[in-house]
Amino acid sequence: MRNLYRRNQRKIIVLLVSFFLVIILSLTLGQVDISLTGTIAVVGYQLYLPGFSADDFTLEQQAILWQIRMPRTLVGLLVGAALAVSGAVMQGVFGNYLADPGIIGVSSGAATGAMIAIASGSGFLNLFYMPLCAFIGAVVAVSITVFLVMRQGKIPVMALLLAGVAVSMILGAINSGILTYINEQKMQQYLFWMVGGLDFRRWEHVYLAVWPISIGISVLLLLARQINILVLGETEARAVGMAIVPIRVLLLLVASMTTATAVCVSGNIGFVGLVIPHIARILVGPDHRILLPVSALAGGMFLLICDTLGRILLCPSEIRVGIMTAILGVPYFLYLLRRMHNQY
Repeated sequence: MRNLYRRNQRKIIVLLVSFFLVIILSLTLGQVDISLTGTIAVVGYQLYLPGFSADDFTLEQQAILWQIRMPRTLVGLLVGAALAVSGAVMQGVFGNYLADPGIIGVSSGAATGAMIAIASGSGFLNLFYMPLCAFIGAVVAVSITVFLVMRQGKIPVMALLLAGVAVSMILGAINSGILTYINEQKMQQYLFWMVGGLDFRRWEHVYLAVWPISIGISVLLLLARQINILVLGETEARAVGMAIVPIRVLLLLVASMTTATAVCVSGNIGFVGLVIPHIARILVGPDHRILLPVSALAGGMFLLICDTLGRILLCPSEIRVGIMTAILGVPYFLYLLRRMHNQY
């Protein structure tokens, strides 16, 4: 394990430096640009670090940085890491680099839960109602998908993919049906949620997401060795005495719950879980013991880059991060699709 990180030491250092630079850019750039010294002063003061006082910055800078940009940045890091790690795990479990976290109905289930919250009016009553409904919808969708294909304790991978597509189509039809009966205000709220964004994220969203995502990613990191064995095939997994079905179910459930938490606080953001693991795989190789942490760093960094670009390109207007990830992710996805087609 130590040799694995030593071989990729330079790449990891460059990635970590880039990671922190992107965080700084995310905090300093926007409709109101704030200097690096002002940013450091606000963060140092809020964290009660010695040497910083309220005289080092203005109240406007403090409000913008600590109440708007900091929670937005932290949510972006959490969501990007969750989607990228879950995508890498899904690709490993299914043995397909075109798999993503929404492949077994997570995103569709979350969208249905959010739609029910908006249509019923509960999404307007409390900040947490819509994320909670989205999370429940994702859990129910994944449970239905797994239940449909599990027979005698076995889960055929291809059947799981097909069941995920079927469940997603049914839930999409339900969403379309509900859309025809809600008013324009509720429809606009749903469409904004579906596009995905980090705007108006508060500290409450950080508190809602940080523990489930952190625990989910930690569990997946601990299971990295088992993922490596699963990638080799069921024959090899059985040869080393692995309980294939329980491990596969555990990986799918943890990855799905991690994705569901990310989706419920940010909306439906695509291509992060599809593109980032593939880029990380090119950088550090297919070993999930290093692939997963690198995917977490790269996923958080990618989402912050998309969010920062969306804030400054058409300033004072804003391009939502779900649109930016699609603009940057689709070309690479098409390249990946063509490359895999040429291999076969």
